[in-house]
Amino acid sequence: AGTCYQQAKQMLHVAIPEQLHAREREIGIIQKFLRDHVCQRQPGSLYISGPPGTGKTACLSRVLRDCEDELAGSKTILLNCMSLRSPQRVFPALAQQLGLPEATGREDVRRLEKQLTAKGPMVLLVLDELDQLESKGQDVLYTLFEWPRLPGSRLVLVGLANALDLTDRSLPRLSARPDSRPHLLHFAPYTRDQLSIILRERLGQVAGDPVLDAAALQFCARKVSAVSGDARKALDICRRAVEVVELEVRSQTLLKPLPSGES
Repeated sequence: AGTCYQQAKQMLHVAIPEQLHAREREIGIIQKFLRDHVCQRQPGSLYISGPPGTGKTACLSRVLRDCEDELAGSKTILLNCMSLRSPQRVFPALAQQLGLPEATGREDVRRLEKQLTAKGPMVLLVLDELDQLESKGQDVLYTLFEWPRLPGSRLVLVGLANALDLTDRSLPRLSARPDSRPHLLHFAPYTRDQLSIILRERLGQVAGDPVLDAAALQFCARKVSAVSGDARKALDICRRAVEVVELEVRSQTLLKPLPSGES
């Protein structure tokens, strides 16, 4: 019995599943964007927004994995902006990934611009937690989103963050020039039905009787969709529920049956 609980807990971990339910449209849009821009050597930018746990990073990782062969001729750089000590640190981090010697301040930016407009393979730069780069005057975000527009640029930029209005709020100067506006893709919170399908799919892979019953999964999906629509939350709650069930089963097997006649 121990193994079915272990298996259930494993299935409820937030790894990228084979099937990303209810995100087929978003996956298609990301795929098309990468094919139109990276594969066709057309610089451009895409901004992916949506609350936590709505599948932004999972979908992008999935597309990068599925399109690995098509993107083989370009250089892909993945940076999580949470790991940077300040917004300005994105430039030395990028320089390092491109094999450039470290420079400071404006020099760094100039050198990167020169590199990204020189001949060479396309560079796909993925910046997760992009809102960490918001700074006074927004110069860091502006610089990054302007790069795909430079003559001869070979940069394709994909930024991910929670806020729907990050580009409108932080980069109004970009909206003034339609050609430099990033493409926008928004991930809506999961609905109750979508969450219960995700939970059923995950737990359906565990052999034997269901570890958590359907009503419990429905209840969890209803509660989470009412608050946040965050699939990671729903998976977490179910994992804790499995742990509770597991402990109960364990303690029951440890209790000796009472002598007959007593209940």
